[in-house]
Amino acid sequence: MTGSALPEGAIGLLHDAGRVFARYHLRSAFRIRVHGRERMPATGPVVVVANHSSMIEPQLIFGMLPRRSAFLVKDEMFKGAAGRFLRAIGQIPVKRGEIDRKPLMTAVGVLKAGGVVGIFPEGTRGSGDVAAAERGAAWLVRSGGAAVLPVATRGTLKPADGKRRWRPRVDILVGEPFTPKVGPGRTGLDQGTEELRGELAALVLTLDDWRAENRIGSP
Repeated sequence: MTGSALPEGAIGLLHDAGRVFARYHLRSAFRIRVHGRERMPATGPVVVVANHSSMIEPQLIFGMLPRRSAFLVKDEMFKGAAGRFLRAIGQIPVKRGEIDRKPLMTAVGVLKAGGVVGIFPEGTRGSGDVAAAERGAAWLVRSGGAAVLPVATRGTLKPADGKRRWRPRVDILVGEPFTPKVGPGRTGLDQGTEELRGELAALVLTLDDWRAENRIGSP
């Protein structure tokens, strides 16, 4: 399959089964709608950048993308049976707050083989508003010669009163792919990172505006 590259040691059939599970197991708790799935390039290296406000987004996006994808996942998740499963489906552990080239080089290998790598450029789970971004995504784009596909998700957070509504509406908006200019050195990474952050933030705002116009829930 063109563009189906995964890290070494991953099991393709198990990865595909994991995507099917991720696509459907949350539908009992949420009303999920995906907008723009067809914008994913059919072939070639792609870095998916997405906002991150809860542990639900990674599962949703992994399941909803129309191509196999290897996401950079925080190292703490790779413990015991869950960690073995994540590795088997091709996900890549990364240590937060440390300089660790190994996961990035693994991701570059996936990109150079024409595959898809996913990253949440905020670095940690936050409000999902993309106020800041780390340089990893821009580095991957530069090193892997990849296009960027921004993805915005809203509707996964509990309301301020802490009470989850019955099957709240979750919207996933896939933006237009683009190829940022990431020049050499730290300056190039900083400029590329800002472009990525700006595109993703704009997409999140577009989704927020659309949900507000249609009177759909909270973030």
